[in-house]
Amino acid sequence: MRLYRKIIPKIAKDSIRLLTAAELIEIEDGKAEEAELDLAAVMVEYLDAEERINEQARDLLARRGLGAERFMQAKQSLAESKNFKVGDEALDYVLTQLSEALLASKNVEEVFGDDPALKKVIREAIDKYASIPEEIDKEARARLKNIREGSPDWDIEYPRAVAQIKRQKGL
Repeated sequence: MRLYRKIIPKIAKDSIRLLTAAELIEIEDGKAEEAELDLAAVMVEYLDAEERINEQARDLLARRGLGAERFMQAKQSLAESKNFKVGDEALDYVLTQLSEALLASKNVEEVFGDDPALKKVIREAIDKYASIPEEIDKEARARLKNIREGSPDWDIEYPRAVAQIKRQKGL
């Protein structure tokens, strides 16, 4: 899963719209935007925590004099020590956080769906905006090898590179 700050509002809006349409949640009139902000806050917090772990992993590698090829191993180790999920487990972790946020939100009047149903609908919204074919992802990363992943420049340039590659391939 590739989650970027730019698509978070779209994912949150779509999630609330889909959950309401499926009658899995009920929201008072005028509270939909606040509910969207609740979901967006969860995703932003995840990205912030992941960036902190990335920074700590880079610092750890620098202190120990290890190469960048060990970054994922260091990141995984740090994430486990903080009970934080990265990599393949990240999507399930974020979905769990989002469904808990719906239950705790003062902006959601009632939650009718169970966790699996909520997660399924939210996953559809995430997949709609965050799914990038692996081939395109690899090519975009190769083009941006001089920009640090997670940096503000990366957040701007990666989606731009993906869009450019999609245009070139006629997608």
